[in-house]
Amino acid sequence: MPVSGYTLALSWSPEFCRTRGDSPRHARQCSGREGRFGFIVHGLWPNGRGESWPQWCPTRIDLNPAMVRRNMCMTPDTRLLARQWAKHGSCMGVQPQTWLRVTRVLWNSLRWPDFDRLSRRDDLTAGDIRTAFTEANPHWEVEHIGLRVNSRGWLQEMRLCYARDFKPMRCTPGRFGPAGDEEVKIWRGL
Repeated sequence: MPVSGYTLALSWSPEFCRTRGDSPRHARQCSGREGRFGFIVHGLWPNGRGESWPQWCPTRIDLNPAMVRRNMCMTPDTRLLARQWAKHGSCMGVQPQTWLRVTRVLWNSLRWPDFDRLSRRDDLTAGDIRTAFTEANPHWEVEHIGLRVNSRGWLQEMRLCYARDFKPMRCTPGRFGPAGDEEVKIWRGL
């Protein structure tokens, strides 16, 4: 399947950890003993046609422990990193260290608005979240920023849409998520 672009999926850790704070499996990310996380990298996914993501491409190369250790600040879960490489990174036609390096470069290029302050706004909308992100990252536009919210209206994930040359591009409707005027809540995890 030809790659049409990429999605950098960023999970909102406080919402993910909301029901996992005591889980040994998610202790590094959710217990608070390793610090508190805001957004973390869920994965860098190649986009296929339409709304699909190529998945589970054959590879004989796994992530090694040294690769994983260098990336624990952007993704504090070793299993998640390994799974994302196997599920999506393997379909990019690159070595795992290249996939991780590209992911890290994209991650490190981002600036974050004050999500604590943003979460306290009355009548917060998906458009407000996107606008705050564009104000912190002027090379991004609202249509480049997808959001995923759960059935209760809480922010789960931000999905940044990239063209094949890794420049921001308009998200497809399925990746864009809720309309700008749709109300969204942000769990702070406190």
